[in-house]
Amino acid sequence: MNSIFLRIYAGMLAVLVLVALLGAGTLHLVNEVRSEQYRERLARGTFRLMADNLAPMSELERRRAVVIWERLLGIPLTIEPAADAPLDSGARNRLKRGLVLVRQTGPHAATVYSQIDERQQLLLTGEVQQISEQLARATVFLLLDELIRFPQAEQPRRLAELKQAKQFGFDLRLVSLDQAALDDDQRRRVDEGDTVMALGKGGDSIHVFSGVVGTDWVLEIGPLYQMNPYPPQLLVLIGVLGLSLIGLTVYLLVRPLEQRLGDLEGAATRIASGRLDARVPSRGTDSVGRLAAAFNAMAEHLQRSLSIQREMVRAVSHELRTPVARLRFGLEMIGDAENETARRKYMDGMDSDIQDLDKLVDEMLTYARLEQGAPALNFQQVDLGELIDQVIDELAPLRAGVRVERGPALDALDGSGALVEAELRYLHRALQNLVSNAMRHAESRVRVSYQIGQQRCRVDIEDDGPGVPEEAWERIFSPFLRLDDSRTRASGGHGLGLSIVRRIIYWHGGRAQIGRSERLGGAQFSLVWPRKQG
Repeated sequence: MNSIFLRIYAGMLAVLVLVALLGAGTLHLVNEVRSEQYRERLARGTFRLMADNLAPMSELERRRAVVIWERLLGIPLTIEPAADAPLDSGARNRLKRGLVLVRQTGPHAATVYSQIDERQQLLLTGEVQQISEQLARATVFLLLDELIRFPQAEQPRRLAELKQAKQFGFDLRLVSLDQAALDDDQRRRVDEGDTVMALGKGGDSIHVFSGVVGTDWVLEIGPLYQMNPYPPQLLVLIGVLGLSLIGLTVYLLVRPLEQRLGDLEGAATRIASGRLDARVPSRGTDSVGRLAAAFNAMAEHLQRSLSIQREMVRAVSHELRTPVARLRFGLEMIGDAENETARRKYMDGMDSDIQDLDKLVDEMLTYARLEQGAPALNFQQVDLGELIDQVIDELAPLRAGVRVERGPALDALDGSGALVEAELRYLHRALQNLVSNAMRHAESRVRVSYQIGQQRCRVDIEDDGPGVPEEAWERIFSPFLRLDDSRTRASGGHGLGLSIVRRIIYWHGGRAQIGRSERLGGAQFSLVWPRKQG
């Protein structure tokens, strides 16, 4: 499967199938628990009533009672020591608490346990084949046997006591024959002493009626509801519907995501084929939207880098043409020179051209290194005032007609003086480039000043030259740019100095900016960067 989403679908399908299997197992277990609780609820009152009746009897009386109950009820009953019963400790504890234990032995059959006497550790065990019908008949027989021992007026009270004490899992009450919900034939059978089972109104329950001998009472048991386990077909239907809805929902959620990734793949393919202007529609703030934005930024950077490289190649070709032509001309003139003085003149010119080429190569390498990515910067404490003085001392003698001076200096208020964190080598290069650029265009004065605040520091380099037109401020830091008006090509340089300054201050977390000097009237270049590097 080539699509990652097909793998997601397959994985989710496998998980859902596993969940469906676990659900089927859980349904089966729930049905088992419900069935056991249902059987215990039906058997609880009847077997506790029999066990309580057996408790005060002697061993012989118990045997006789069990034989009679077996014959009348059709339920095999035995009395056995608790130690002989195949029960675990949990089941024995339940019997000790007075509960009735039911263990299913077939689809409709079960073994019922009830403790007779805790001191003698005896259990009453019954093998019930049809738990609902047989227990209903057994309950009627035992309750009638208990009620006929009391006068007719006290029988309702005694029945209520038995219901509460033995915790029957169904309703018990005494009604008159006229109040019983029976037809004429059923009333006649009850009046003749028969036990009648009648369906409830909804047809989902059974009521058992039996007359109390010697009274006008009719004992009604019920309603008795049939245990209805959850059908597995319902689980299958729910599972199919769930799988369908989940699959549809996942498809609707994932399909747009797949389309967006497809757009990303298409844009990457177009860029690989050379169409660097390809972009991805950036929609939303989710992970794919952020990926698209990052992709567009990468493509923009790639296009800009390649454009800079092409421009650099063209500019370098142009810059190299003039000194190479002068070198060729110098070689020709040396051959035609008539004396040593003329040859020396041409050789000095060629040496100047070679220095110019060496400077161009150095600036190109520096700019390329700064444009590739973050260079290895070793930030350290630098005294900004001392560094500015060093740059002035280095450059001031190069042009005698221009005076380079220190302007206002504002040190930090925390007593640290002019200390800032910077890469000494690169910051020195940036200041050199700006001061030498100002000296080339100044008429007579260049001023360098600085100020150090609590968070940031700033250096200003001003000159009294013609300045830079405001419309060129945005592109003055572009590589190989030399303005043809106020700052002419006659001033020299290769157009990389300011680009190098911009990249150096960028890697210091700051910015380079240009404006007009209010004091000297020319250009003002400013460097602003954090005083402490993160």
